[in-house]
Amino acid sequence: MTPVSALRLLLLAALWGGSFPLMRVAVPALGPVWLITLRVALAAVFLWVVARALAQPRLERRHLRHHLILGLINSALPFVLFAVAAQTVTASMLAVLNATAPIWGALIGAGWHGTRLRASQLIGLLMGVVGVAWLVGVQSLQLPEGGLAGLLAALAAPVCYGISATYVRGAPGVPAFGNAHGSMWAATFWLLPLAAFTALPPSAAPVAADASRGVVIAGAVLMLGIACSGVAYLLHFRLVADLGPAPALSVTFLIPVFGIFWGALFLGEAVDRHTVIGTAIILCGTALVTGFSWRSLRSVRVQ
Repeated sequence: MTPVSALRLLLLAALWGGSFPLMRVAVPALGPVWLITLRVALAAVFLWVVARALAQPRLERRHLRHHLILGLINSALPFVLFAVAAQTVTASMLAVLNATAPIWGALIGAGWHGTRLRASQLIGLLMGVVGVAWLVGVQSLQLPEGGLAGLLAALAAPVCYGISATYVRGAPGVPAFGNAHGSMWAATFWLLPLAAFTALPPSAAPVAADASRGVVIAGAVLMLGIACSGVAYLLHFRLVADLGPAPALSVTFLIPVFGIFWGALFLGEAVDRHTVIGTAIILCGTALVTGFSWRSLRSVRVQ
């Protein structure tokens, strides 16, 4: 891996890990539905501008159904679930639970395609379950009222990603950029009607009256939509084009690191031994399920 690719990988993990504290900042003022509607709409417009600037192929009508499915299960639904969870669950916990997505993908894929899991994958699944049970059990004792529902929402979001990964394997051959661009517009399509019938939370009024607080919320929304979604997708696709699928796995292990770091740095979230132990168990389980090794990543060379 070249230094430039390594830098892109770290930046991608930093952006995706940063989405969780940003949601924690903005969701009290906007609520989950409005926050995510703005996020996907901004990402869609940003990717449209990039598509025009880079002369990317237009979205094709024959892929409309595919984009609608992908936009629902890979963007709209998991994003909203994470935003619901962000009302009570720490950013670091959200980032760690997000890392279970490959575990769910392997389990769902095995059931969907009828493939047999290897012994190492079964051990990895068991470790993932143990790690999640450990974290949820500890966190449920520390969360405010409604926190358990938030934890369940945070667990349901990576399940959506697992379903999406399984679906994409047998989906139409749409280029990666087209998948991102189309799914953001589709997610906006799904969420706009819901937002139209969703009132802003009562805390939105004080924020509107406080100019400095309003600037912070607006900045968080812009970062979520443009940087953590639009720019992050572009980085991801460039890494996959340069290095193959290895970054898609390695970034899974880096996102919790950045999520925990940003949460501690900007939100003052405590990082206790329970979080460290649970995170380590989940990441080891994910490595076993995916067959990932850092040695294979170091051996990648750009052609």
